[in-house]
Amino acid sequence: MGWPCVGAPGPGPWADAMAAHPQARPARVVEQHRSGYVVADATDHAFTVESPPEWQRPPGYKRGKVAPEDRAVVGDWVLVEDGRRIVALLPRRSAIKRGAAGEHYRQQLIAANIDTVLIVCGLDGDFNPRRIERYLLLVQAEGVTPVVVLTKADRPGVDVAAARAGLAAIDLPPPAAADADGAPDTPDPAQDPPRQVEATGSASSGASSAGVAVVAVNARDPASVAALDRFLPPGATAVLVGSSGAGKSTLTNSLLGIERMKTAEVREHDARGRHTTTFRALIALPSGACLIDTPGMRELKPTGEETLADGGFGDIEALAAQCRFRDCAHLKEPGCAVRAAVESGALDAGRLANYLKLRDEVAGAADRLASRVAQQADAKGSSGKRPGAGARGPGGRPPTRPPGGGSGRRG
Repeated sequence: MGWPCVGAPGPGPWADAMAAHPQARPARVVEQHRSGYVVADATDHAFTVESPPEWQRPPGYKRGKVAPEDRAVVGDWVLVEDGRRIVALLPRRSAIKRGAAGEHYRQQLIAANIDTVLIVCGLDGDFNPRRIERYLLLVQAEGVTPVVVLTKADRPGVDVAAARAGLAAIDLPPPAAADADGAPDTPDPAQDPPRQVEATGSASSGASSAGVAVVAVNARDPASVAALDRFLPPGATAVLVGSSGAGKSTLTNSLLGIERMKTAEVREHDARGRHTTTFRALIALPSGACLIDTPGMRELKPTGEETLADGGFGDIEALAAQCRFRDCAHLKEPGCAVRAAVESGALDAGRLANYLKLRDEVAGAADRLASRVAQQADAKGSSGKRPGAGARGPGGRPPTRPPGGGSGRRG
């Protein structure tokens, strides 16, 4: 199930949490429902557990409440006592999240302990490079490997080359080298930092000039979907994200080799899908990897933790550094290197518009996040506790650092 250590974890937060609960066993969250969780301690052993009482109360950031991001989500590792009760949430090494809808600041976690994010987009009315940029911005904030999966490549009239060209300008950091067998390294969370992977090889797969992998597939054809195998080595965990109707559940069924997830046809006039997947679920693949299927997302709000330069806009940020005025808004200011690049054709006007929109959204979210952090600090101070002190059980924010010790590839 993607256990990140060989045997027991070495010295560090995981070992400390397990020592504090010697009667508990680790298990991974494979389903999350309003009424509780389903966890698994083996690929063939899943069971329902109770969440801690504090998780069952309404979430919040004030004193006595548990922040929504401090509760377990699919992909998290938890400690379970008596085979029925969660007693601790183990620290995450990565988490995919977005800003939740609403007026007040809140984060919504999508999945935890992820190696690869498969950003699924149909080559029909669903294809939108600007939305893919938004996904990449959120993914890069966590340092996991993004892979753009273009489905419906078998449809008549589909131009895969044109779609790749539309994504080529996205300026992500260069990919890491693959293993000699063509598969990406599976990072050891105790030692290796997250990194990108470059897709190479068959006609159905390729990489943009910026290095982000772009793979075009027929999601109904297992032979075509096999192009994704290199991103799903044993022990790795990947999550599927994308709009309803993009083909996430169909991809899951093809990777599994069985019809497990419900699917439905999209509407012909706008390529919109129905929400056939209604909850997140982690599934063990025959390859030994884990795959998380998620419901379609209509809204992708930044959390305020993103960096535009690392999220696909490094080229625009470099141009901005050449503007005459340091506080240039890239609208009508004289000496704007960014506008000059648009006028010369070197920069797509649509990318600039998306950059400006995301820049303002990230800045606004960052301000709300700072207010929330100050609110949490005030609440801790009023309770007489030093910020950051205390046990890290349910309700205590888990650090993002991976568990110490444990080496080798995940099994």
